[in-house]
Amino acid sequence: MAVDSATDRDGDLLVDDEPALSNVMACVFGVQEHEVRTYRTLLQTPASTVEELAEELGRDRSNVNRSLSTLREKGLATRQRRLLDGGGHVYQYTATPLSEARELMHETLDEWTAAVHHRIDEFDASPDE
Repeated sequence: MAVDSATDRDGDLLVDDEPALSNVMACVFGVQEHEVRTYRTLLQTPASTVEELAEELGRDRSNVNRSLSTLREKGLATRQRRLLDGGGHVYQYTATPLSEARELMHETLDEWTAAVHHRIDEFDASPDE
């Protein structure tokens, strides 16, 4: 989990009373702002193609493809193949519903917290660490 790098970018996250979704997602999942924008757009327009998302986001298709790959790796989006009438296929992407994403954020944060607690317990009394 990328909590360290996210807190460097968003130093106020831990002291902010109400961090934004993008700040929390960056902290918990280690995603970039453009990936959060892609996720939010997918929430509003499920079953979108890369081409549709690129147009909506005003970004290059290859960049959108990378964002979608990251979101899929993090469990924040799914992809389905749709056959075209004239032959061939296209992939359509849908965001993981926010309720499921919230649960995933809780689980990921809990796992990270447990790992950090375990690591803290492993520190010895040596002041050099």
